[in-house]
Amino acid sequence: MDRTNALAERLFRDAAAALELASVYLGERLGLYRSLAGQGPATSAELAERTRINERYAREWLEQQAVSGLIEVDDVDAAPAVRRYHLPADHVPVLVDGDDVNYQAYKGVELARAIRTLPDLVQAYRTGDAPPPQPWEPEGRAEFNRATYLNRLGREWLPGIPEVDERLRADPPARVADVACGTGWSSIAIAEAYPNVTVHGVDLDEDAIAAARRHAAERGLTDRVTFAVADASGQRAGQFDLVTVLEALHDMSQPVEALRTARGMLAADGSVLVVDEYVEDRFTAPASELEQYHYGWSLLSCLPGAMGDPESAAVGAVMRPDLLRGFAAEAGFTETQVLPFRTPMFAFYRLIP
Repeated sequence: MDRTNALAERLFRDAAAALELASVYLGERLGLYRSLAGQGPATSAELAERTRINERYAREWLEQQAVSGLIEVDDVDAAPAVRRYHLPADHVPVLVDGDDVNYQAYKGVELARAIRTLPDLVQAYRTGDAPPPQPWEPEGRAEFNRATYLNRLGREWLPGIPEVDERLRADPPARVADVACGTGWSSIAIAEAYPNVTVHGVDLDEDAIAAARRHAAERGLTDRVTFAVADASGQRAGQFDLVTVLEALHDMSQPVEALRTARGMLAADGSVLVVDEYVEDRFTAPASELEQYHYGWSLLSCLPGAMGDPESAAVGAVMRPDLLRGFAAEAGFTETQVLPFRTPMFAFYRLIP
C-alpha cells in the first residue's frame, strides 16, 4: 500500500503542476505578468482595468498565483478587493523577460498546444498516422529557443568549436545554411555573432518563415539573412561552409536523407552541426527527470509529428548518440564528433564528411 499511496500522491502533484502551467498560460497570454512587472503592484480591479479582463477572473488568478508562490501579496488579511499583489523581481526573468535564458512562461503555451491535440492523438495512436498539424492560433507558437540562441549560439556554442569559429571569422565570408530554422532566431544569432557571414534559413512551415523574415527585418539583417519555405533538398549543393540542424533532426521523418542532403550542401572543409536533446547513452528505467521530460514531449509531439510517412524512421525526442552516429554514417559522414560540452538540455555533434 505504501507504493500505491505514493503513486496516488505523485499523480495528485502532477495534476497540480499541470494546472499551474495552465495558470501560467493565462498569465502569459493575457499579459498579466507583464502588467505586474511593468506597471507595478495591483489590486484585482487595477489589474483587470490595465489588461482589459473581468475583475472577478483577475481576482481568482491573483489569489491562485499567490497561494502557488508565483506572485506575492502585501497583506493576506486584507479584504479580497483591497489586497495588492506584486511580482517579485527574481521571478521576472522566468515569467516575463523573453530575452533571458531563464524565461519559462512559454511552457504554458506549449502545454496548451499539446493538450489541444489529444483527441486527434488518440486516433493517431490507433492508426499509426500523424495527427493533423496544429495552427498557430489560438494558443500562438512559443519561440522557446529564442533567448538561448541569441545569448549562447554565437557567443558560446560556435566559439567553442575552434575549426568552425575560425572559418566563420575568416575571409572570404562564410556561408551558413540553417536547416529547419523555425522562426529564424538561430539564423539571426549566427549573423549577429559573425558580422561577415551570410545565413540562409529553410523551413517547411510558411508561418514560421514569415515570422523569421519579420524578425530579420526588425534587426536590420535582411542583407545577410534570407529565408525560404523549402526543404533542404532544394538548396544549392557544395555552397555552404556550415550547415546547422538545431533541435530538429529527431523531428524529421527521414533523418538519414536530411543528413545526406546536408552533406551535399557543404563546400570543401565544411561541416554539419547538429544540436539535439541531451539524453542518456542507453535506456534505463526509472530514469532522470530530464529523460522523463523528453519522453513526455516525444509521446505528445515529436514522435506523432514524424508518423504517417511509411518511410519514417519514427525517432521521437529521445535520439541517443549511437543512433545519431548510425544515421550520420549511413548518410556518408566519415566522423561524428560528440563535442566536449553540453547544456542541461542539449548535446552537440559535429559531422565531418
